[in-house]
Amino acid sequence: MCGITGIWGDTDVSLVRKMMSLVRHRGPDAEGMFVSQNGSGVLGHRRLSIMDPEGGDQPIYNETKNMAVIANGEIYNFPHLRPELIKQHKFYTTSDSEAMVHLYEDHGVSMVEHLDGMYAFVIADEGNFYAARDPIGIKPLYLGERNGSLIFASELKAFPSNCDMVQEFPPGTFFHSAQGFSTFYTVPELLSRQAPVEDYIEEIRETLETAVVKRLMSDVPLGAFLSGGLDSSLIAALARKHMDQLHTFSVGIKGSRDLEAARVVSNHLDTIHHEYIITEQEVREKLPEIIYYLESFDQDLVRSAIPCYFTSRLAADYVKVILTGEGADELFGGYSYYKDIGDSEFLHRELRRSVASLHNINLQRVDRMTMAHAIEGRVPFLDLTMIRLGQLIPTEMKIAGSPPIEKWILRKAFEDLLPKEIIWRVKEQFDEGSGTVEMLNGILTDVMGRTEIKNYRRRFPETELRSGEECHYHRILMEVFESPDFVYSNTGRWSQRP
Repeated sequence: MCGITGIWGDTDVSLVRKMMSLVRHRGPDAEGMFVSQNGSGVLGHRRLSIMDPEGGDQPIYNETKNMAVIANGEIYNFPHLRPELIKQHKFYTTSDSEAMVHLYEDHGVSMVEHLDGMYAFVIADEGNFYAARDPIGIKPLYLGERNGSLIFASELKAFPSNCDMVQEFPPGTFFHSAQGFSTFYTVPELLSRQAPVEDYIEEIRETLETAVVKRLMSDVPLGAFLSGGLDSSLIAALARKHMDQLHTFSVGIKGSRDLEAARVVSNHLDTIHHEYIITEQEVREKLPEIIYYLESFDQDLVRSAIPCYFTSRLAADYVKVILTGEGADELFGGYSYYKDIGDSEFLHRELRRSVASLHNINLQRVDRMTMAHAIEGRVPFLDLTMIRLGQLIPTEMKIAGSPPIEKWILRKAFEDLLPKEIIWRVKEQFDEGSGTVEMLNGILTDVMGRTEIKNYRRRFPETELRSGEECHYHRILMEVFESPDFVYSNTGRWSQRP
């Protein structure tokens, strides 16, 4: 996991160095820069060392040194790619990122079709510039313009204030300086497939375990977030099957339901468990820092970012890679509002839309909060094979029973893996189970008066601020950013439902 920055169409080295400093938290282990000899551009890289910690510093070059790659993410099929690529190419590292430059030599812009992973990367090919972002948008990338030059970075805070425009680089998309943008992946629009429950149970078990095992690839310590909810508990349980020991991490207010449930799971799985008690005073003090790293004022996103921030901080003392349960709710109908959708066809479409929308909401929160503490978050539920399977499973298997139970088929698939009280635990969002929402009620009391809220909304009518709480987050964002316009113009809105 890393931070990438750069400019194409100019060789402003000082600008790129400043941008690199603003994403240093993403890669505190090393830094590197590529300056094109023909004046085409500059690439900057801040490295968090995961694969080949000693020899994998970037940029990484091809054999003739006429191509350079800087990358953020992990290529999970690297162990399968390398043996084939090494027949034609000389490898200088054992880093998975080196496969990218050789794939580009062999396949050009279609090289993304050979990648299985989460990534955002840029390749300098003499006078050409090639960039791509993974299919779901797990890893971030933004693109801007300044005086006719392209500027890119992993986070919005890195962009200079004199950019003409900054926008999110679309997921599942590549860009070539001579060809423009091209989409190579969208979440599949598939009709649900009727099959026996037992068949789906077997397929879910095999697919999810394969996705977890794939994400255990690491040359540094790896652990798992553990809220005690279904999703994180399943990921931890499947990882534990393949690891001699597993560190797990949980946070919450004193006596919170998440802390209690996580202890049950940890004891059941025999993990090395760590927990942290969040206090009201610490949340109050850290809120500006959380919003700065999150790059959002969305009320729901900030709420969920608070426990994620503290869990990431806790985990960073023990591991460099963390597994998380994001994506399960969108694939299997985990949120309460899904239960209110009476039409199965509409629910099917809404679940697909939810998965496709994760890139600038929940996935942004996971990326920013983990990277704020220089650890890498991995999301097995969002493996492409898992996403495809999720589209095929009928909605009546996802929300089933009387009263309706969310994620029913996922629970049934793993009934034997975890204690009954965990498998059938009522769904609570991270901010609810950890006690964050309850705590915020106290923190936000009288932060902004009714008249002040009304006047603040009038100042920013285009942002459609929903509450006094969201006005408060927006005001903090405006204070902590030099160029806040870039941030709130790119803010994903978790609350926007059709």
